[in-house]
Amino acid sequence: MKNTLTQIRVRYGETDQMGIVYYGNYAQYLEQGRTEWLRELGFSYKWMEANNVHLPVVHLSIDYKKPAFYDDLLTVKTTLKQIPSVKIEFQYEIYNESKQLLVTATTVLVFVNSNTKKLMKAPDYLLEKLTVPDL
Repeated sequence: MKNTLTQIRVRYGETDQMGIVYYGNYAQYLEQGRTEWLRELGFSYKWMEANNVHLPVVHLSIDYKKPAFYDDLLTVKTTLKQIPSVKIEFQYEIYNESKQLLVTATTVLVFVNSNTKKLMKAPDYLLEKLTVPDL
């Protein structure tokens, strides 16, 4: 399935006193990966919200393998697990510059109509982009 690579430089404020990335910050790195994944399809969260679609996270799982440190350049690989329905699932791998695997993770988000606040199927415009073969 479609994947993207997003680079993120670890900022000082994202680390603890030992210079290691605080574990809670990885969720933000995953969000950045998802945001860029969507942007590469031609959409943004802002655009989807303006078109009455919200994407709340309903599940997050992270396995920490090795620490990241201040000023590391990380690569977040974001992969769509399957064609979405009412939910969309992503798998992630985060690597450092030495190509060491630091983190694996998964998230599940659901499509919610922002007017009715009810679950909805994945929008057609998203499904169309995902089913068009790469040129």
